[in-house]
Amino acid sequence: MDLATFLMRSPDLGDRSCVTSFTADWAPRRVKKGAFLARQEDPDPREHILLDGNVVSSISDPDGRDVCVGLSVGPCVITPNLARTREGVSLVTMQATTDAVVAQIDSDTLTDLMLVSEPIRNWANGILRAELGRKVDREWCLAALGGADRLTWFRERYPGYEAIFGHALIASFLGVSPVTFSRLRNSD
Repeated sequence: MDLATFLMRSPDLGDRSCVTSFTADWAPRRVKKGAFLARQEDPDPREHILLDGNVVSSISDPDGRDVCVGLSVGPCVITPNLARTREGVSLVTMQATTDAVVAQIDSDTLTDLMLVSEPIRNWANGILRAELGRKVDREWCLAALGGADRLTWFRERYPGYEAIFGHALIASFLGVSPVTFSRLRNSD
């Protein structure tokens, strides 16, 4: 999908002239499978719209074990910079699991545009609210549900993702071992 078409889907940016102006500030980038959009503990000054492909967000512990914290299937906005960085440094690693097309903009540039354009401000604030809602929903799932209910929750909120992402990633996202995830899938 191209960036203008993606942005036109938002009721906040329905005005063609606003979208045309806004797309000029984004830079498209082709990303090969396995490439990183950001790495944990590295500077990360950008916002990302995944136009095509898949991206996984993960956090590594001091022993190098990765925990999957996000699964993105394009077209979508990847978690906003404000929610995945601290003082300009990435808290997560974002890696393409397929070849992908990403549109990027400097976070400060987007902030400046939000200050002068109400439609862009409404769009960006809506994206942030939706992402924070997804994160809270996942936290609730991990704290309140058992394994079988987590899988049901996942399937309801992320239909088709079991065919897109590796099961070890989904198990990590759900806070269960790959063996437990396999057992849960087989008990259906």
